[in-house]
Amino acid sequence: MIKNGTYPLYEIPDLWTLRELVANGREKGPDTTAFYRGKNNDIPLSFGEISDLIEALGTFLLDQGFSGDDIALLGENSTEWVLSYFAVTNTGNVAVPMDTGLKGDELAELAEHCECRALFCSDKYRKIAEQIAGRCPDAKLFRIEDVYGYAGEGRRLIGGGDDSFSRVETGRDTPACIVYTSGTSGKKKGVVLTHGNLASDVVAACRYVEGDNSQLLLPLHHTFAWASAMLAAFVYIKDLHINGNLRHIVKDFQTNKPQNVSAVPMMAELLYKGIWNNAKKTGQDRKLKRGIGLSRFLMKLGIDKRRELFAQVHENFGGRLEIMICGGAALDPELQQGLHDLGIEVLNGYGITECSPIVSVNRNRDYRFGSVGKPLPCNKVKIDCPDDKGIGEILVSGSNVMKGYYKDPEVTAEAFDGEWFRTGDYGRLDEDGFLYITGRKKNLIILANGENISPEELEEKLLRIEYVDEVVVYEDDNNITAEFCLNEKDHPDARSRIDADVKKFNKTVSKSRNIGKIRLRDEPFEKTTTMKIKRYMIGNRNND
Repeated sequence: MIKNGTYPLYEIPDLWTLRELVANGREKGPDTTAFYRGKNNDIPLSFGEISDLIEALGTFLLDQGFSGDDIALLGENSTEWVLSYFAVTNTGNVAVPMDTGLKGDELAELAEHCECRALFCSDKYRKIAEQIAGRCPDAKLFRIEDVYGYAGEGRRLIGGGDDSFSRVETGRDTPACIVYTSGTSGKKKGVVLTHGNLASDVVAACRYVEGDNSQLLLPLHHTFAWASAMLAAFVYIKDLHINGNLRHIVKDFQTNKPQNVSAVPMMAELLYKGIWNNAKKTGQDRKLKRGIGLSRFLMKLGIDKRRELFAQVHENFGGRLEIMICGGAALDPELQQGLHDLGIEVLNGYGITECSPIVSVNRNRDYRFGSVGKPLPCNKVKIDCPDDKGIGEILVSGSNVMKGYYKDPEVTAEAFDGEWFRTGDYGRLDEDGFLYITGRKKNLIILANGENISPEELEEKLLRIEYVDEVVVYEDDNNITAEFCLNEKDHPDARSRIDADVKKFNKTVSKSRNIGKIRLRDEPFEKTTTMKIKRYMIGNRNND
């Protein structure tokens, strides 16, 4: 297969609403398995059956008097969550997916902010539902576990001549969701995304990346899970396996045998380090290194034997894994190269909730390690006020850009420069149009001499130390500080080695980028449910 050569977009029809997306699945794959239900995710549901269930559940909602209302979704990953999402959005209501990693009082505050009129909630979060009811006493509660029963009631209504669902009109500008940002910065804003935002983004992403059956590892309340997997299933017409618990990842891989997975970089890092830690424990690390050397030689001759050479590695992930679609944070190019050597392509992308969320992504046969790919055809990207290295703030315009922040016109106005949305991220575009992310504007370390240091750039390199699990770099008392969480289970001497290894690291970067202070943690950093570290909770503490 030819790599890094431009090639046409995949042929995907224009779709502008979530209704059109569901109809596309029904038309092209009425009998093709879409999702799985049941306690063990072992009962297949076809696109035709999914479409019928959405219509029946939507009819039930309309009969209950919901139209144009904000309806919250709170539950673990499940097919029932997906059905609830589509039933809400396809009846002209607005879905408000809630982050299960937040505390009950935080979720209750968000529900009150969006004037929630109903809540689909799983039994696991029943106590939180009671807190939400305290702030939204008029909101009606629906059990996610009961969606098939509600759909049964909807079928009875349809059988009696109720055609209210088919008469609902949704357009590209109809609000579909209010998504509250994850809160890595501490402040949450309600991002209003329309049907056209979401549909155009997933269509553009599928025109860039060819996918087969998928394994979803991300939480369903996050927009990246939608565009890369949940909504994409209705475009690809391929089955999607939904992981309900990250503790079952290996089992799910071996059972479902996915061709691709959607993940955040931290998951890719854990997967890669896990491969090497296991190889060292079993005494296979030298054999693995020799295999990589041989594979690289053969690849130069146009011979790809990676799946044969590393069959055991692939068997651990079901035997069919070819692609990891990553987004949400910086990804080390060396990690991409390492997984590529083993026969797993990591297609890194860039996105932000306000852009539905994917802005750019590497393609199956057109990618560059270290980049986040080329901008999707649904949007344009430009670099604002680039410096002498071409680095500046990333601005985006296109059909995937949000309608605005809910109930916050002033913040919405500040976020735009005309038609261009200001992402707050810094990056550059190369001569071939590949986008590179250099860091977050709000995370920049500004030295006394005026030099700007991107902490993400330093973190990416410090993570290459074999026993470093996590690291966050920030400024503290005029020192560039690195706070580490180490893998002492596999490397008992990690704490005694870190000072010397950081000194070695300092010799590889300019003096202005030297780590001046080290902090060690006993516990991992607190994270959002998409595995992004909550940076606002770190630093400026007297815990040396």
